[in-house]
Amino acid sequence: MEYRLSDYTFEFPKELIASRTAGKGKTHILYCPKNGDERRIMKAPEIVDLFRPGDCLVVNNTKVIPARLFGETQHGGEVEVLLVQALNPSEAGEARFEAKVRPGKAFQVGRELNIAGVKTFVEEVHEEDGNRILRFEKTPAEMESVMNEQGHVPLPPYINRPDDEEDKKAYQTIFAKYAGAVAAPTASLHFSEQMLADLKAKGVYVAEVTLHVGPGTFQNISVEDFTQHKMHGEHYELTKENADIINKAKREGGRIVTVGTTSTRVIETIADANGFLKPQKGVTYAFFYPGYKYKIIDGLLTNFHWPKSSLILLVSAFYGRENTLEAYKMAVENKLKLFSYGDGMLIL
Repeated sequence: MEYRLSDYTFEFPKELIASRTAGKGKTHILYCPKNGDERRIMKAPEIVDLFRPGDCLVVNNTKVIPARLFGETQHGGEVEVLLVQALNPSEAGEARFEAKVRPGKAFQVGRELNIAGVKTFVEEVHEEDGNRILRFEKTPAEMESVMNEQGHVPLPPYINRPDDEEDKKAYQTIFAKYAGAVAAPTASLHFSEQMLADLKAKGVYVAEVTLHVGPGTFQNISVEDFTQHKMHGEHYELTKENADIINKAKREGGRIVTVGTTSTRVIETIADANGFLKPQKGVTYAFFYPGYKYKIIDGLLTNFHWPKSSLILLVSAFYGRENTLEAYKMAVENKLKLFSYGDGMLIL
């Protein structure tokens, strides 16, 4: 098998990039039957009919934090910070975060900044990615309040507008519980509370995993031989309660359908050779591309992804390169909306 990144691209007009969501339960889904039957476009609520009693939907319950903060240097220069992940507090109980800082190179260890009105110090500089470890003169709880009051929703780089109040709700899924993501697990944005109730009434299990999506999800692959790409790490957790739900569904012959690439990364990281799960937490660097044999998932609901991304490779590993690119071509021809705020596809 040849591993050429340039084989995983597609053309699309820029106006198909969704800059706003149609709303939960109001998007369209391209249904892609795994058995090769004809693909068809459905309204999101109609996908409930495709599920059988005993199937199990696996969703990501991470919550997006308003992680983009603005501030200034001691000399009044503008600074923009994207908090990547919370770290253990300092000995004095001060909040610490790994962050991307712009402009970055100027801010070396010991530098003092004023971020969102909070005195902030650069503690470390990561050589490999340029990220900084920042210490804020506030407790983690106080910093959470600062973020909620002054933080901005970290919209994907291809959404070419500033965030606003609408995004605070629109870029959060109905499953969001545990704060820590800087990007939404966007496949879950297709679900309304009514769709969820209808699935449960039908006898479909719903299991939750947590994976805090980092900015690396938008990281470009810079090598033509994509097997040489190094994935970013993301923190995940699967509880015993949720592992039991998925294992029960699997034992009973139900189909395991992941909602999004993030849920897929978690359960494929944890699954044993027979496709069963044990509760676990850790950091995953999993990178799935064609040639990988999935151990547990039977179906995948996902958005349309950027050309030549690790996410389109993950989908192609499950559905095949040609099938995936044909589906994308159909989506573009039918003017489906693309990427984070756009429509989706269900491979089942």
